[in-house]
Amino acid sequence: MTAPPERRTPWISGTLLCAAAAFGLLLALPGQTITTAYLNDLFIFLDGAHRIASGQVPNRDFHSALGPLSFYVPALGYWISGSMGGAMPTAMALTTLGLALPMIHIFSSRLRPSVAIPYGLFLLLIVAVPMNLGESIASLSFAMFYNRIGWAVLSALLVMYLQPRQSSGRQDPLDALCAAALTLALVYTKATYGLVALAFLAFMLFDPRQRRWALWSIGLIALSALVIEAFWQSSRAYLEDLMLASQVSGTRGIVDLSLAFIRHLADYVLLAIFAILVLWRTRSVRDLLFFGICAGPGLMIQSQNSQPWGIITLFAGAAVATEILLRSRRPAGHETLARGATLLLIAFLLPTGLHCLIALGVHSVAAVAHVGEPFGLPRFEDLRLTTLWVPGDRSFMTDYLMSIREGGRILSELSVKPENVSVLDFANPFSAGVGLPPSRGDYAWLHWGRNINDLHHLPPEQLLGDVDVLMVPKAGINGIPLRNLYADYIREAFDPIRRTDLWTVYKRREAGMLSSVGQPLEHARPSRVGAGDGTSP
Repeated sequence: MTAPPERRTPWISGTLLCAAAAFGLLLALPGQTITTAYLNDLFIFLDGAHRIASGQVPNRDFHSALGPLSFYVPALGYWISGSMGGAMPTAMALTTLGLALPMIHIFSSRLRPSVAIPYGLFLLLIVAVPMNLGESIASLSFAMFYNRIGWAVLSALLVMYLQPRQSSGRQDPLDALCAAALTLALVYTKATYGLVALAFLAFMLFDPRQRRWALWSIGLIALSALVIEAFWQSSRAYLEDLMLASQVSGTRGIVDLSLAFIRHLADYVLLAIFAILVLWRTRSVRDLLFFGICAGPGLMIQSQNSQPWGIITLFAGAAVATEILLRSRRPAGHETLARGATLLLIAFLLPTGLHCLIALGVHSVAAVAHVGEPFGLPRFEDLRLTTLWVPGDRSFMTDYLMSIREGGRILSELSVKPENVSVLDFANPFSAGVGLPPSRGDYAWLHWGRNINDLHHLPPEQLLGDVDVLMVPKAGINGIPLRNLYADYIREAFDPIRRTDLWTVYKRREAGMLSSVGQPLEHARPSRVGAGDGTSP
């Protein structure tokens, strides 16, 4: 005998809220960022938080193929925590709590506790864990956090394929609000997830039982986009940045898709088992199309991402299939099949869920214990790089951090205070790490072969136009091709003032390019108000 729906809701909402709060506290309370990988990627979003705090607007003041929320989320964490080390943990703690709210409505109205609770915990862990999906629990990093947000939000939205178990007068408005909020979050975080979400809402228009909330949600999305554009005024620039990135990296061919499919073959087999069990019962073309939405677009998204594994929409399909089987477990004999599907779902979710939970715990323990080497820049004192027990050669990250430390030392030794520092490499850690005004009109990051190449790039006058001190690494992440690309402009506009084994430092030739001659480089404290130049006296 099962509990009535009104008694299921407190179990689902209470469990998910408590879990989201616990995961958020594990992230935010230490106030430290521990990383063992993708240090360069982390610098993108610390620099992005610094840009937002300095008053810049994504896609208007700097270019990025990622949506503005990919920068406003770290900026919110920076504003609340008051430190660069607390920016990403706090941001992801808030995101985990924020996602729990629409999940509670969607899951409690459509899923039984035996499905909603394990699946909800699974998605919350996907968001909270500081780890690129598919990597070791010791490979800690907040890099590419937007992909984990995208997967979890999209996978929560897909559950809305199920018709609510009981309808009330508030069901359609709340459904529309949740669907619109989740879709807007995807559109303004990373467009590929947003396109799939919009396609799913269009698919739901063909369900006469749920057409009303789908129509309302599309209307809310359109209205919200107009309001956002009225303030942001950068939608066109966002699309242009997306087009530029697509011209550089292009779409994945059949070989890439095939390799991604093979890496996820076990997951596809399990989803196929769930789908076959459902289709055997329902004989529904709509169900078949839904499982196709979980399988096909997820494969295309994952093949575009820099992650070795993790098509989380496959798990969404399995959760929906389990609920369908539980709803249709009569006549007698099918109840055992439905219960077996529940156990199979939990077995499907458990390995990844435990993997993420352990990684989250490792980060928390390492943060509390202050494990690792500090970054060596004044405003990055709460960030540390450690190798833990990461297998393989990790010298690349340690060498990269050593170069950042040397770059910071060089800047502190200059006899003048730079007005603006840029780095001709993957990311710029110095503006945020030292507390200087960020550049305008440049890229948020420079990833050769992904958002820049020798055919598609910003003109040097735009990329380096307001830079007075240019840091050029001898190697860096992709410093060599960038140096070759912009070499002529650097020779014409800059003079070398310092050379080391790792860096060449240039200053602009124009008169008056430096201020405060003879003054040491000031180490400003981060602002807590999120306005002005990002510093406070």
